[in-house]
Amino acid sequence: MTDHYDALETREPGIREAELFSRLPDVLRKALAAPAYAERLKGIDPATVASRAALAELPVLRKSELPALHKAAPPFGGFVAWPLGSFGRLFTSPGPIFEPEPVHADPWRGARALFAAGFRSGDVVLNTFSYHLTPGGFIFDASARALGCAVIPAGPGNTEQQFELIEAYRPVGYSGTPDFLKILLDAAANAGRNVSSIKRALVSGAAFPKSLQDEVKARGIDAYQAFGTADLGMVAFETPAREGMVVNEDLIMEIVRPGTGDPVPPGDVGEIVVTSLDPQHPWIRLALGDLTAALPGTSPCGRTNMRIKGWMGRADQTTKVKGMFVRPEQIAEIGKRHPELGRLRLVVTRSGESDLMTLKAETASPGEALQGELAATLRAVTKLGGNVELVAAGALPNDGKVIADER
Repeated sequence: MTDHYDALETREPGIREAELFSRLPDVLRKALAAPAYAERLKGIDPATVASRAALAELPVLRKSELPALHKAAPPFGGFVAWPLGSFGRLFTSPGPIFEPEPVHADPWRGARALFAAGFRSGDVVLNTFSYHLTPGGFIFDASARALGCAVIPAGPGNTEQQFELIEAYRPVGYSGTPDFLKILLDAAANAGRNVSSIKRALVSGAAFPKSLQDEVKARGIDAYQAFGTADLGMVAFETPAREGMVVNEDLIMEIVRPGTGDPVPPGDVGEIVVTSLDPQHPWIRLALGDLTAALPGTSPCGRTNMRIKGWMGRADQTTKVKGMFVRPEQIAEIGKRHPELGRLRLVVTRSGESDLMTLKAETASPGEALQGELAATLRAVTKLGGNVELVAAGALPNDGKVIADER
């Protein structure tokens, strides 16, 4: 039995990088056929965007912007050039955000994640993600069928009927949230139903803490995690190495400082930004609002693509101070005005009955003059006064947090 889905997964990293960026200019040309991209990327020559440095010069599109953009120019905010009838299915997610499903094989790129989790052609898979309006159920359904599996489109809930399906079809695989997997296993144990055919699982959509991982494993199920979104499908997935998640093929992932489009140094925590190379529905620098950090080197499983630690929280740390919103973009602007500084963190607390802001800034050259300049910049950018605390380089945690609300 082969250990990898195909030869793309084990390419020399430089070859993968060159191939992705050789395709990017043509994908950009296709994106520019959509009016919103044409406006957002006005003046950009796609032929010049053939490296990470050039890509980092393009503006990010924040997922948090999509509901308003989709409402202003339904259904896709002007970011899709193809007519509605050329897509396979049309979905909606909370926001609302509207998502089209491309018509080519494995449109959500999930077959690799299932393969890495031990699923193989001919397996029967119980898929418990929702099939109603949102794409979750169809992402895993299409991915499993692209791998050659038979899918039970169970959806979530209704455990009694799920038991009937499991006992009749004897699925070896489960896809769904880790929470519902536990509900299913607990209910089966209490009801004396036989779900022992399930031996492997690919879970997503909720936290999968080690305590639950150990419990699922003790019940004879080898479960792996995947990170995906309704916009992009499968972004990264766990492999038998159990060392972080490997980024999917056909995606360019960047990790940027929250509130900016600027890539962070290797190993630093930042916001996930993804460019997809699907010519029917490309995304150009979509900022997901999720935090992660890159792991060094390649996976012991033999897959050579970029690895990430997994989901590490939300990047949108916007908070309200004295009735005014303070955003990560503003902290990033302070950093740009003082490039000699390291990491910055705005800590919001309460003093008596008032909000109090303290800007902590890493510097190798502390002094009263710098402290005063930073206090002035803080007021100029946020329109709020606050304290400034200068700390040693490397003193602030590498967790991607630029605003810490400790009230």
